[in-house]
Amino acid sequence: MNKLNQKKGLSTVVETVIMIALTIAVVSVVWVIVNSLVQKNIKSSESCFGVFDKVELNPRYTCYNNTAGIDELWFSISVGEIESIDDILVAISSGGASTSFKILEDNPAGLFYFNRTHPVGIPKKDQGLTYIYRLPASSPVPERVEIALIIDGEVCGNIDSIEQFDSCSSLA
Repeated sequence: MNKLNQKKGLSTVVETVIMIALTIAVVSVVWVIVNSLVQKNIKSSESCFGVFDKVELNPRYTCYNNTAGIDELWFSISVGEIESIDDILVAISSGGASTSFKILEDNPAGLFYFNRTHPVGIPKKDQGLTYIYRLPASSPVPERVEIALIIDGEVCGNIDSIEQFDSCSSLA
């Protein structure tokens, strides 16, 4: 008898068990990878959930001021039922260019409270604050101001914006 004919192969039962074990291993690896990605995205979206109607720019106290040749944008931010805001990102657009800053982290030298004191903070829960931002010299009249919240290190997108400014002399 030929020696090749005496060798036996794997039984179909063993082959089936090996295939099932490999399938389970592959599915497990894919599940771990997908689950970690989903959990990461859920955590970042949870911090911003439900904040879009809780913070706003107050159009009544947002205006452009050009007194004595100094260009300023006055803007007011009102915060509603939000417990913890890390910072507020402000973007001011004019003439196709944009300037942005974080109120707390950057605390730009040209940003003051309405009473012209510096450094500034951000409004707390159920509070509003009015700021004056001194625009860089020879910058065009601002066309838009936008705010975005930073909560748990995540930027929550554009929360509110104002595109038309009255003269601040109309507030007096």
